[in-house]
Amino acid sequence: MGMDGSESGLRRTTGRGRLYDSIVDTVGNTPAVRINRLAPEGVTIYVKCEFFNPAASVKDRLALNIIETAEREGRLKPGQTVVEATSGNTGIGLAMVCAAKGYPLVITMVETFSVERRQLMRMLGAKVILTPKAEKGTGMVKKARELAEKHGWFLAHQFETGANAAIHESTTAQEIVGDFGTGRLDYFVTGYGTGGTLAGVGRVIKKQWPDLKIVLSEPANAQLIGSGKPQERTAEGEPAASHPAFEPHPIQGWTPDFIPLVLQEAIDGHYYDALVPVAGPEGMKWARELAAKEGILTGVSGGSTFAVALKVAETAAPGSVILAMLPDTGERYLSTPLFEPYGADMNESELEVMRSTPGFQLG
Repeated sequence: MGMDGSESGLRRTTGRGRLYDSIVDTVGNTPAVRINRLAPEGVTIYVKCEFFNPAASVKDRLALNIIETAEREGRLKPGQTVVEATSGNTGIGLAMVCAAKGYPLVITMVETFSVERRQLMRMLGAKVILTPKAEKGTGMVKKARELAEKHGWFLAHQFETGANAAIHESTTAQEIVGDFGTGRLDYFVTGYGTGGTLAGVGRVIKKQWPDLKIVLSEPANAQLIGSGKPQERTAEGEPAASHPAFEPHPIQGWTPDFIPLVLQEAIDGHYYDALVPVAGPEGMKWARELAAKEGILTGVSGGSTFAVALKVAETAAPGSVILAMLPDTGERYLSTPLFEPYGADMNESELEVMRSTPGFQLG
């Protein structure tokens, strides 16, 4: 008998048992998947695959809650334009939500982020305004505010809004508790972009597992939290200037050039037990390994989180269970160094296979 209970062993599906009124209703309930070939012996690692969200990243949660909270509170009017600064995933999530709900969307984004992000947002109906790389993340934030004030648009405020951590408290954290139940969970590993995942999950998870350790990561060459230096802010909580510890890094979606206000809650509340830096090339290495050895396609941030989970596993007690966040999909990085090893033309080993039989060879 097969694992699904069928006599033949053939996998069967039966549907979700419901119909959906809108694509936004499919946000959340992403699976935690066991790592089988890359996990060290004696330790169990799971990854929470946020690319199962409809626009393929964890930021779909945040995007949906920003819009629906503003609708409930009357701060977003029918047909009003939404504007936001983003490294890409929040913008893609907002573009999906705004397309489904009928809001025009304008995104501001630093010119260095991958072109796939721009194309995806534009395909979803958004306008994408690029800002100079010299002005870093603070530049795109200030541009979004300028545009909102000039045109009377709704500014999403992903880095400051209470709607950010709230959705992770009510969905992401609850899914982890629901999936692991009364079983063992010893470590939760995440990086930060806005800090919403850490803040929201941190409010909940230790109530279920009091001895659980939360491990936070940031780029090795941009250790904003690790520097111990506070973030300069405006009265609204926005960054007043770039953080002095910031340097450009290749982990797109992680660690802007400031410490977001949303993340400050987790810092002040001591939500994490360890801070482990990771180098961008290490994150790329493990994103490639996850794809090739586990069939799990994630981006640089996911590879970086997984790299930190492996470091945690090195000293974890036998039998430990680790959960690492995978924020998005690898397809968002086709034009970046993550995909440099994979050309469009056949490599030598592929050419050797082609030549091993006489027919159908390219010249």
